[in-house]
Amino acid sequence: MRLADFILRDMEPILAEWETFAASHLPAAATMDSLALRDHAPEILRAIVLDLNSSQSSYEQDQKAKGRAPVLPDSSHTAAQTHALLRAQVGFSVVQLASEYRALRASVLRLWTAASRDSDVDFVVLMEDTRRFNEAIDQALVESVAFFTEAVERTRNLLLAIVGHDLRNPLDTILMTAHYLSRLRIEGVGPEVISRLSRSGARIKHLLDDLLDYNRATLGKGIPIAVADIDLAEVCAVEIDGLQTAHPDRVISFNANGILRGLWDAARIQQVLSNLLKNALDYGAHDSAIEVRAIGLDQQVLLSVSNQGPQIPPATLTNIFEPLRRGNSGHDRPETDTNLGLGLFIAQQIARAHGGAIDVTSDERETVFTVHLPRRT
Repeated sequence: MRLADFILRDMEPILAEWETFAASHLPAAATMDSLALRDHAPEILRAIVLDLNSSQSSYEQDQKAKGRAPVLPDSSHTAAQTHALLRAQVGFSVVQLASEYRALRASVLRLWTAASRDSDVDFVVLMEDTRRFNEAIDQALVESVAFFTEAVERTRNLLLAIVGHDLRNPLDTILMTAHYLSRLRIEGVGPEVISRLSRSGARIKHLLDDLLDYNRATLGKGIPIAVADIDLAEVCAVEIDGLQTAHPDRVISFNANGILRGLWDAARIQQVLSNLLKNALDYGAHDSAIEVRAIGLDQQVLLSVSNQGPQIPPATLTNIFEPLRRGNSGHDRPETDTNLGLGLFIAQQIARAHGGAIDVTSDERETVFTVHLPRRT
């Protein structure tokens, strides 16, 4: 018996095994009835039968084997894609989703083998049916996993955007209140209390800004910039002065050489420098100065931040701009515990938005981050 005919004839036993396996995926399947457990399995099987019965050229076979099957119009969803979306909505994991196809493949081939023992179907035909079936299962699996991942990413990005937006208003109120209290003399409220409140609010704001920028970058939109003709030396001086005031026990030097004017987003460049300096403050040696240099070349400006301290291991250096990674500063710095590991990633994205890049070198003597900024974005 050909495999397509077998699937149509014995679809109910196949679906029964699918349902039994799906019911084992706890806790998501705990409250699902038979219809929900089977979901789009009948449609997936019918699509496989249609694929098995369709003619296929050598070129089409090669394209499908490489994951280049014909794509449906944007308004259409395959049964595998719809199945993935519904599984994501009820709380299945991507591993559980993929395991359903693994179990389906195994049960169909096992049941078909048992039903074909006494048949006189040519061995070559059996092998061809098996190959085409595996090809169709793989295609459905790819469609499901891709659609499932997209659905989860959309939900995550929407959550980040909502959280970042809804927290900003109460946070601005906290910062404004702290500023108001700093101008009053209230008995029992010392300046250190107000200062601690302001620093905490500023850290939360920094985290929210990083989350929103990370959200934009991972959505593929990139970090937005608004360029204007600015002097990089002035932008750097403002940011360095603010961080030097916040860290009076550290030394931050600034050296500027050449023409430092260009078309950049001042606030974003200030953010890049802030992230690089905070990284140096966290991981650099406390008893050595942090050096900021700006060098004007013909077509670009180089902005570098260097600090002394332990060498960054080569394995860490390879992935240092990856998001949500944190190093070990080796210092007792409780105020940096809220760091999400997004600073260097966002700095890199801002540099790219300006048509530039960031590179890093590290040895036993010092670590240097260098930002390449074309004068015209």
